[in-house]
Amino acid sequence: MSTTKALTPKGAATRQRIIEGTSAEVRERGAAATTLDDVCARTSTSKSQIFHYFPGGKEELLLAVAAYEADRVLFDQEPYLSSLTSWDAWQGWRDQVVRRYRKLGVHCPLGVLITELGRKTPAAQALTGQLLEQWQGRLRAGVTAMQEIGEISPELDADQIAASLMATVQGGVVLLLSTGKSDHLEAALDTSLALLRATAAPAKPRDPELLHVGASEDPT
Repeated sequence: MSTTKALTPKGAATRQRIIEGTSAEVRERGAAATTLDDVCARTSTSKSQIFHYFPGGKEELLLAVAAYEADRVLFDQEPYLSSLTSWDAWQGWRDQVVRRYRKLGVHCPLGVLITELGRKTPAAQALTGQLLEQWQGRLRAGVTAMQEIGEISPELDADQIAASLMATVQGGVVLLLSTGKSDHLEAALDTSLALLRATAAPAKPRDPELLHVGASEDPT
């Protein structure tokens, strides 16, 4: 539903300013309460400009905001999300996720948009699905990398682990949005990572017989 015509640099900047301004409004008011008049006032644009860049009106604009926020969700987890190849990196990712949602608190724009649009708009549902697929894919790659170096059991299904971690984060975020506290998110992530870490094969103990190589068979 979005316009596909090429924009001038000035036009692209104006469109982005509208998206970012709308995101701020959604953060403060919620998607349903945000009006085009609010957006115009915040971004110093007119309704004709908004409809020029978003012919579908408010619905198309909110979808563009959701896409913008979805990109930020992944960006804010870097540099760890793309390089989950050590437990230090996993801990860094965990801390980054907690830090992001603790900062946003109950004012997570994407959470608000998904809650208010997700059940109604197929395009919003598709956007959410794409975000979760990309996110889960990077987690899966991290699990696979850890399996290859023996830090996570190779017997576990990497895709299922990634899906479980996604559910862990999303469940914690839902509780955070309800309470304003990150305690549940932190506890769930810490428990999940601790359980994963425990699946690594323990180092094999040295064979006691090898300790006596070269010793007399009869110590007496």
